[in-house]
Amino acid sequence: MRKRSFIGLAAGVTAAGAATFAYSSLIERNMFTLRRFDVPVLEPDAEPLRILHISDLHMMPSQARKQAWVASLIGADPDLVVVTGDNMADPDSVPGVLRALDPFLSVPGAFVFGSNDYQGPVWGNPLRYVLPVEREYVQGVDLPTEDLRSAFVEAGWADLNNARTVLKAGGRSIELVGVDDPHVERDDYESVAGPISTGADLHIGVTHTPATRVLDAMAADGFGLLLAGHTHGGQVCVPFYGALTTNCDLPTAMARGLHRWPGSDTWLHVSAGLGTHPTAPIRFACRPEASVLTLIPR
Repeated sequence: MRKRSFIGLAAGVTAAGAATFAYSSLIERNMFTLRRFDVPVLEPDAEPLRILHISDLHMMPSQARKQAWVASLIGADPDLVVVTGDNMADPDSVPGVLRALDPFLSVPGAFVFGSNDYQGPVWGNPLRYVLPVEREYVQGVDLPTEDLRSAFVEAGWADLNNARTVLKAGGRSIELVGVDDPHVERDDYESVAGPISTGADLHIGVTHTPATRVLDAMAADGFGLLLAGHTHGGQVCVPFYGALTTNCDLPTAMARGLHRWPGSDTWLHVSAGLGTHPTAPIRFACRPEASVLTLIPR
């Protein structure tokens, strides 16, 4: 009797595991969601300004559903588009990325790259993200980084990879600063650091990986809103608990969403992103997302 009970329990656990995997790999990872946040960073009586924040597409050439959904976000009527990297997952990804983002290329925009805009992903044990062990970043095949960069820049988007600029959007002067991906130590904030410009109406810092050393420095310089991706929101979360990892030194409580950066008046928005690592195409309790940030008066 005990043997039959054990076999029944094992079968039940196996069936539950299979159902969970099927849900997370076939359903939830395609449940694209638009999040909306109000961010009080503008001067009193200022008109609202809408930012569309897109991150971590990890685009595969065949992902037509994702491309169409992203393109449809033009209906949100953003004043500014910010893309925080990891756009590609395959050497043939550029056309798919551009199909997704084409409606926005006539809108003021800015971008930084993530590690998966330089080298493609490789298979690895997913447990390495949650176990307290030293992790070495393994590079995959080279990706057409410069092709994607050229397409964005030719459309008029600001390249913020270790760069700083001022652009006009929504009738406002916006100062932006950004770094290349800290996850693979391509960041050089020192080369663009300094107090915010008093001549701009708004000040935004941009990074792919929300590394605390970068966020601390941007907040110290006075940037009022910081945008990042990379974390996938944890990708596989525990219901009613949240993320188990951010794959960086950001606290798991900040794995996604809008937060006040500790010790400052700065707001941080971390996007859970729209894609997954191609060798781990699952999401659980963490839908793929893009966000509209409506900036409002303080």
